[in-house]
Amino acid sequence: MNTKSQGKILELFITKDDKNKTRQSVEFVKVDNDGIVEDKFHGKNLLRSILITSTDSYKITQENAIDIPTGSLGENIVTDINPYHLLSGARLKIGDNILEITQNCTLCKGLSVVDSKLPKLLKDDRGIFAKIITGEGVIKLGDDIEIL
Repeated sequence: MNTKSQGKILELFITKDDKNKTRQSVEFVKVDNDGIVEDKFHGKNLLRSILITSTDSYKITQENAIDIPTGSLGENIVTDINPYHLLSGARLKIGDNILEITQNCTLCKGLSVVDSKLPKLLKDDRGIFAKIITGEGVIKLGDDIEIL
């Protein structure tokens, strides 16, 4: 196995499928081939199962005087490595799980609600979508990330 880069899981989030679409910071998430169990997007779109964001996105917002807490970009995973250069089909190993990059994160109206400058500012730096390809598992805070 040739490791191109390595990092850590810094934060994890799920969005509850309730009236307020409550975002929760959690210490671990259960995953399966349909995404993150208990997340409102579980089983809805395989290509957009998990959104991974780098701390670099939040550095960009801070450098542009937009102070938002992590989780504001709608991500499930925050990592200390920047995976935005990865192409569809690239794989990540997180803990015992293998994820496959499916696409770059597209911009959405939700970013404008947070700050009107975010869609343009984070056009290529919001995150990447991935899907689980190893079945059931758990992703925890502090898990290592390897780009395979």
